[in-house]
Amino acid sequence: MARVVGVQIPDQKKIRIALTYIRGIGHSLAAKILAETDISPDAKAGSLKAEELNTIKEIIEKNYRVESDLKRDTMGHIKRLRDIGSWRGGRHAKHLPVRGQQTRTNTRTVRGNVRKTVGSGRKPAATAK
Repeated sequence: MARVVGVQIPDQKKIRIALTYIRGIGHSLAAKILAETDISPDAKAGSLKAEELNTIKEIIEKNYRVESDLKRDTMGHIKRLRDIGSWRGGRHAKHLPVRGQQTRTNTRTVRGNVRKTVGSGRKPAATAK
């Protein structure tokens, strides 16, 4: 497996798909990078030469924020929202949906797949002695 910007990309996939394994690179950005380097998007990632991989690495490192840099920026933005006390920052801090979704149901992903079952709410009847 080839290693680009600290990420192992699969050899058996086409290079335009393999580049999307890098955080921060989607389909359109992968196509743009390959157009800059004049590499066929249909070429398999394992069949690329070392110099072609190096040109891809250089373009990504020089022009785009990916992987840990991107993650650090995102965490910085969330921290700023928390520090200024905004509504969105509070929602992030409480691990609740930020963009107005309902919370009675359908918040499994943001809450970490918490499944709480609630009974009928009635207490069992007192037993006579």
